[in-house]
Amino acid sequence: MKKFNFRKVLDGLTASSPGSGSSSSGNSGSGTGGGSNQPGGTAGVLREEIQETLTSDYFQICKTVRHGFPYQPTALAFDPVQKILAIGTRTGAIRILGRPGVDCYCQHESGAAVLQLQFLINEGALVSASSDETLHLWNLRQKRPAILHSLKFNRERITYCHLPFQSKWLYVGTERGNTHIVNIESFILSGYVIMWNKAIELSTKTHPGPVVHLSDSPRDEGKLLIGYENGTVVLWDLKSKRAELRVYYDEAIHSIDWHHEGKQFMCSHSDGSLTLWNLKSPSRPFQTTIPHGKSQRDGRKPESCKPILKVEYKTCRNSEPFIIFSGGLAYDKACRRPSLTIMHGKSITVLEMDHPIVEFLTLCETPYPNEFQEPYAVVVLLEKDLIVVDLTQSNFPIFENPYPMDIHESPVTCTAYFADCPPDLILVLYSIGVKHKKQGYSNKEWPVSGGTWNIGAQTYPEIIITGHADGSIKFWDASAITLQMLYKLKTSKVFEKQKIGDGKQTSEIVEEDPYAVQMIYWCPESRIFCVAGVSAYVIVYKFSRHEITTEIVSLEVRLQYDVEDIITPEPETIPPFPDPSSQLPSSKSLSGSTSTVASEGATKDSIPCLSVKTRPVRMPPGYQAELVVQLVWVDGEPPQQITSLTVSSAYGIVAFGNCNGLAVVDFMQKTVLLSMGTIDLYRSSDPYQRQPRSPRKNKQFIADNFCMRGLSNFYPDLTKRIRTSYQSMTELTDGPVPLELERCKSPTSDHVNGHCTSPTSQSCSSGKRLSSADVSKVNRWGPGRPPFRKAQSAACMEVSLPVTTEESRENSYNRSRSSSISSIDKESKEAITALYFMESFARKNDMTISPCLWVGTSLGMVLMISFNLPSTDEQRYTEPVLVSPSGTLLALKGAVLTFSCMDRLGGLMHPPYEVWRDPNSMDDNEKGRKRKLVMNSPSTSQEMADHQYAVICSEKQAKVFSLPSQTCLYVHNITETSFILQAAVVVMCNSACLACFCANGHIMIMSLPSLRPMLDVNYLPLTDMRIARTFCFTNEGQALYLVSPTEIQRLTYSQEMCDNLQDMLGELFTPVETPEAQNRGFLKGLFGGSGQTFDREELFGEASAGKASKSLAQHIPGSGGIEGVKGAAGGVMGELTRARIALDERGQRLGELEEKTAGMMTSAEAFSKHAHELMLKYKDKKWYQF
Repeated sequence: MKKFNFRKVLDGLTASSPGSGSSSSGNSGSGTGGGSNQPGGTAGVLREEIQETLTSDYFQICKTVRHGFPYQPTALAFDPVQKILAIGTRTGAIRILGRPGVDCYCQHESGAAVLQLQFLINEGALVSASSDETLHLWNLRQKRPAILHSLKFNRERITYCHLPFQSKWLYVGTERGNTHIVNIESFILSGYVIMWNKAIELSTKTHPGPVVHLSDSPRDEGKLLIGYENGTVVLWDLKSKRAELRVYYDEAIHSIDWHHEGKQFMCSHSDGSLTLWNLKSPSRPFQTTIPHGKSQRDGRKPESCKPILKVEYKTCRNSEPFIIFSGGLAYDKACRRPSLTIMHGKSITVLEMDHPIVEFLTLCETPYPNEFQEPYAVVVLLEKDLIVVDLTQSNFPIFENPYPMDIHESPVTCTAYFADCPPDLILVLYSIGVKHKKQGYSNKEWPVSGGTWNIGAQTYPEIIITGHADGSIKFWDASAITLQMLYKLKTSKVFEKQKIGDGKQTSEIVEEDPYAVQMIYWCPESRIFCVAGVSAYVIVYKFSRHEITTEIVSLEVRLQYDVEDIITPEPETIPPFPDPSSQLPSSKSLSGSTSTVASEGATKDSIPCLSVKTRPVRMPPGYQAELVVQLVWVDGEPPQQITSLTVSSAYGIVAFGNCNGLAVVDFMQKTVLLSMGTIDLYRSSDPYQRQPRSPRKNKQFIADNFCMRGLSNFYPDLTKRIRTSYQSMTELTDGPVPLELERCKSPTSDHVNGHCTSPTSQSCSSGKRLSSADVSKVNRWGPGRPPFRKAQSAACMEVSLPVTTEESRENSYNRSRSSSISSIDKESKEAITALYFMESFARKNDMTISPCLWVGTSLGMVLMISFNLPSTDEQRYTEPVLVSPSGTLLALKGAVLTFSCMDRLGGLMHPPYEVWRDPNSMDDNEKGRKRKLVMNSPSTSQEMADHQYAVICSEKQAKVFSLPSQTCLYVHNITETSFILQAAVVVMCNSACLACFCANGHIMIMSLPSLRPMLDVNYLPLTDMRIARTFCFTNEGQALYLVSPTEIQRLTYSQEMCDNLQDMLGELFTPVETPEAQNRGFLKGLFGGSGQTFDREELFGEASAGKASKSLAQHIPGSGGIEGVKGAAGGVMGELTRARIALDERGQRLGELEEKTAGMMTSAEAFSKHAHELMLKYKDKKWYQF
């Protein structure tokens, strides 16, 4: 009978994880428990020596800042006094921008599209009109804007809004043609309504259409100009409640703008014409022009053009007025790009844009509409960009945009995030990147300069790296919640450009974007950078400050997988770990094939996907290509996508793997060290029975019939768009994943079939449609093999196409990643999913450490490969490196995602690296300097004790092992019904922890080494594949993901960061005095109209206009109102806001009281008068005369 030590059992229970369903495991790597366990004396020593300092109080999830261009913009507004800019989007978001560092993101809870934005100029407030027929009032006097009031229209749809300067009455036009008036302070509808049937003539039999324009006359604020879609314009007298004049035009109206004197206004029409109207002669236009229309020889009207969607008419004191409009190009120029036309005097300038124009605004010196406008810039909001044109220079240059609006210049395909990196890196990268900046920008300062921003307490440097579909890589300075591009690297420059007629070699593999970046690895300390591309290549870069011209060295690697089926053994039949002495093959047997075999006929073999430049190439300062490694075709089948990548500057070795196997390359000697299938790595310790493949009956393979997966397969509407690199990658449906995905318990099934897919198994899923003649290939290769896809944007996760055979469909549907090793699914291939270099113990109970490569597979197996490196620097470049796989080491449930190491005291051990030195330095001392290596090796002794702890996380669970005994110390089953998408071991408050992002949207943090849950938050209600592809954890409690195809969302899981976030954010509102109006002069004041004496309160107030129907609109108090301000707006600004709201309410009540008092006094005077008259009448009469 086995004896138990109850004291140790109790100790284990005390330190166990509180997670539900957890159990203990005491064996080496094959346990399925999910709690914590401390078997034997080693765990007791571990608990005594490692004191975990992290608690749940250190963690909290909070969004920090959003970078990039607002996705799908719809509206634009500018405050000319505060100088801040607001952009509304189709998803209900609002981005408010000021000076660099002032960038605020707001979101309507309904998610309805933003139709229009209106600033309360210099008031610190913003009005938004949404597509759900709701008006919202935002309070901008706090760092996190909040909604003060909302007003939802029940009967009519909002089409246009106008808020006059320094007015509290908002004009709202509707689709029915009516105009309503809203009090901004109380957000209550006035009883004053301008009905469409009263605005038009009684003789008119047709409806004028929706209201497309509203504006008050600059000459007289009591006159409101109403533009209807059918071409009718009405000047409405607000006091007399009648139309003062009406104008009619045959073409539909898109926009109207006043001349500042209020005597003329200009309209843009659907036939590409501009009409100028004079109030004195409204019967016909004063002037009609078609700026881009061809004039007819016989004097007829010029040909119609495309609609002019918007026109702005701005006057200058010392020059001709500016007429700026969008659209209006001739129909015969179909290839012309969207344009903005600037007419100034006799000159006409057409500015062609890269994307369609959504909206534009002219920035003027004065906020007063009745003064010379003096325009100085035009803000143009495009579908995918924001530009500002300088109007003060004759060539109209654009301003250099200080915001990171070009993240999506080419679609983002992968991301990486590094916090607390070496401080000199940012300066070094910026000094290199600034030399390649574009020239020709305006020399004036960026005009959107409002708000204030301080760096705050966060001081450590942060760098974000984005990989793109065109092969470019961008390095961004992300310190102190800002984002600024430092340096751009183009990986495509190492390859020859593909020519039309080159046998379509690349187009067969990747339809577009053959240089797309799929994976990146960066070592900030050594500045070694490694890139894996979609065309199955790996490029190793070294950093240099000096320009060189040299040839690019390239290697070709052949990876092949020759197993048909996997017969899964029972747990009892898993063989023990092998004897190290039986696993020392020669280096020759491990060498990969690097020769090129000519293809025979239609069968391609040993041919890479891309051609590396063979001539000497000039490499500017920065990152310079050291080595290019390409996978080649094998027997007519293209190479598979690379699924894992790592590099060691200390060892001079790069390793990468895919679903076929593993390749290890020495980039110092430019040789292939290892190239073998995954099953060959196991040697004699393979726990699975794999049947050898039968000989091929037919090697012919027609690549043209091979279905290449790409975004166009899933989004057919792309074919209707211009096939640019951007549009082919980012015109995506940005909707949420259905609820079935979250409920699905199978992480390996197909999204197209309606099931969730594990990213680590997708690379081996079926992706081609086979004819009946190809069924034998399906049987030979198993349920599926990964086709070589074109570049996929991070806007879409890898998605599997359904196969045609019903049997394969059923197999794909029923496959699921097992909950234990005994039920691992029968995948046709075992992919390499994780790689990690470390100084470690290569085999069980080893007493010496050696350079090792940890290999994780999609079946949850962990293997170890050890290296024997030459001892001196001189020998390192000449003597061979010996590679020795040591067989199966450990096992987990689900595909392995990440590795990490901890020392005996619980400190995180970083992989060894070489201290950077310039390889092309002109300094003789630096050239002769020896390599300086930082090894971070664990201490060893002759005693049988463990010196290193391995942290391994898979899709399902995390384990902590003690090395070299390979004892499993802690196990935590992270999820049973879902799977982990991203996992990383990070440093937080000088302690290590494991951060995980789950497919069901949960973010989980676990302490190390005990794997105690510190945080579990349902951050996202639904799994988004774009987020899953780009989610990154890093040190100091930081994380990020691509929230839309054009935006990066940063978040923190640090409580300290959440507490200090308010101090780090910028202030949107700053106290600025409103500029004084110009002196109009005596004559202008006498004959310039009665606008200065117009009292809107008297006209629109409840006393004179009455109350609006309650069924017309519903008032909704916002969270940023009086109740919300108490909790949302802290500090002095919050107190001022509350005091102001209280004063407004008190003033309103006092006004009502004053009106009632005046009425009572009038009534009392009338009563006294009548009583006095009655007394006089009957004063002298006797009683009998009554």
